Amino acid sequence: MLKKAKRVSNCAGIALVTAALLSACGNGNEPAGVGTNESSDLETTDITLYGVVDTQVSAQQIVADKMGFFEDEGLNVTNQIVQSGPDIGPLIASGDAQASFETTITNITLKASNVDNVIVAPMANISGTQAVIAHPDFEVGSAKDLEGATIGMVQGAGVTIALQNMADELGVNLDTVNFINMSPTDQIAALDNGNIDLMAAWEPWITTGVEQGATFLFSGNVSELPGAEGEVDWMQYYSTFQVTEEFLEENPNTVKALLRALLRATEYINEDREGALDIMDEAIQHLPREQIAEIMERNEYSMDVTEDLKEGSDVIGEHLLNMDSINQQPEFEQYTNFSLLEEVLAEYGKPTRTDTSL
Repeated sequence: MLKKAKRVSNCAGIALVTAALLSACGNGNEPAGVGTNESSDLETTDITLYGVVDTQVSAQQIVADKMGFFEDEGLNVTNQIVQSGPDIGPLIASGDAQASFETTITNITLKASNVDNVIVAPMANISGTQAVIAHPDFEVGSAKDLEGATIGMVQGAGVTIALQNMADELGVNLDTVNFINMSPTDQIAALDNGNIDLMAAWEPWITTGVEQGATFLFSGNVSELPGAEGEVDWMQYYSTFQVTEEFLEENPNTVKALLRALLRATEYINEDREGALDIMDEAIQHLPREQIAEIMERNEYSMDVTEDLKEGSDVIGEHLLNMDSINQQPEFEQYTNFSLLEEVLAEYGKPTRTDTSL
């Protein structure tokens, strides 16, 4: 059975991903071979990894590179970092990105279009980065006060799931809410000048809004709504490491080496947050260090395969289908393969947590 994830207070929206696609760890014990530079069993050593310049999608990718964890595995990795998550989907579809980092939204959308891609490991639960914030003058005494508000968001964005689940649980009538379709950049400006009461978006826009005086209300996994404070289960959203099926079939040892390096990076992020923050601060130069630190706190960095990963992915697939963003919902097992992750976990002496049968 899958391991149930612990709730913690800790990217891009569904609509942006779909539009872009249509336009084209540890206990400290290292397994044998780690850090020995032995690459005789690797099918290939020169690899380009595609990722996004943010803390949600590519934190482990960036840390593993800067800390030399890929090199320790005998790999010569080139990190191709793009500015926006939705740009990754077309790169996978075109065949340019054989190994990449993005989110479950991208994986589901690609598979629904019969594009070859398979998740080999989760990277982080990023539900805490999908959130709703309010103009500082918009008074919220309870969730019911959101009724009648004007909210800016990207139509069909993933944060819609958190918003709907909040409303269902707390009895908020969303039919009374005035939704305005706008990009996160425009939401920030509209919130600042008072043209909207609320904005629903993802990081770094949420923290940017809070830095400018907005009030944080809730995310996919934590609520600060008066009378409903605490951990919540309003969305389960993950960043992932995926490869093409052809790459997986032809390079299993190379994929395992990548997974070992990423596991070390995951452990480093969780055990030395300041060191990881130094690395991310250098990589993400368009955001201040304090903001990067806050965004990282909204993420749960783990490569454990949990029930939440499957359940959350199924909900996202249903949402995409209901929004007519996809014309078929692929099964979770069609776009995941955790067999090599299971082998790597076993090498570390960790319990295997990759059984996806519920």
